[in-house]
Amino acid sequence: MKNDVLAVEVKGVMPTANGCAVFLGNEEKVFVIYVDQGIGNTISMTINNVKKERPMTHDLIGNIFQGFGIQLERIVINDVDEGTFYARMILRMENEVDTKLVEIDSRPSDSLVLALQQQKPIFVDREVMDKVDDMTEILERIVNQEGDEE
Repeated sequence: MKNDVLAVEVKGVMPTANGCAVFLGNEEKVFVIYVDQGIGNTISMTINNVKKERPMTHDLIGNIFQGFGIQLERIVINDVDEGTFYARMILRMENEVDTKLVEIDSRPSDSLVLALQQQKPIFVDREVMDKVDDMTEILERIVNQEGDEE
């Protein structure tokens, strides 16, 4: 794997007027990806280990991967353009003959859900990390406000 990617994790999911803000980051920086309400709820449910009555779309995709012996290796948020983020899912399929690695273009929101469900690493391209605004202080303020309300 190239050295120009950085490991990040989901630091928080907050509702917004138009959906949800997903805070991603590491010790260096935290940034936000805005997602629709449904994906935001799914990410929150996954983080909080909420059991679902019926499989949702991302559960179905994970089950299909499992059925065909496909493993999600990692996801990489590899580009941002005018606030729109892009991601790649790296999939591995092994059989008795060989191993096949495949990169699939994906919305970051979808790939985040799958990575969280399967406990796989989330990476961000160094160039993306350099472009995004640091939201560390804003996340800390929100977390502190929520702590004060309890």
